[in-house]
Amino acid sequence: MARKPFSTSGAVSVGPYSHAVEAGDLIFLSGQTPIDPQTGELVKGDIVEQTNQCFKNLFNVLEAAGLTPEHVEKVNVFLTEMNHFTAMNEVYSKQFSSPYPARTTIGVSSLPLGAQIEIEMIARR
Repeated sequence: MARKPFSTSGAVSVGPYSHAVEAGDLIFLSGQTPIDPQTGELVKGDIVEQTNQCFKNLFNVLEAAGLTPEHVEKVNVFLTEMNHFTAMNEVYSKQFSSPYPARTTIGVSSLPLGAQIEIEMIARR
């Protein structure tokens, strides 16, 4: 079966991958780093600004797939500094309503382009 990809100008790919791929009723969204799609550059600023940009990019991909944040079932967050967890969590809590999606937060040593955060999602139609 061929993959059904989704792309948007509201997110940036830094490699050979689709922004999202549909598999049955699931949509797998590739990880988004805090790249401003207008400039192609990593946003300057702290973890709050970078987290907000990740969500803007991801929600643009969701929209391209005809979905909203209410369709998100699982979120994976990758942080280069676990000391940023509380600040990231504050931004995160404003992106969804209860009941929140399942989530995993993982500390990693580095991310593409020097990003402090990357977020990926799984949504259901």
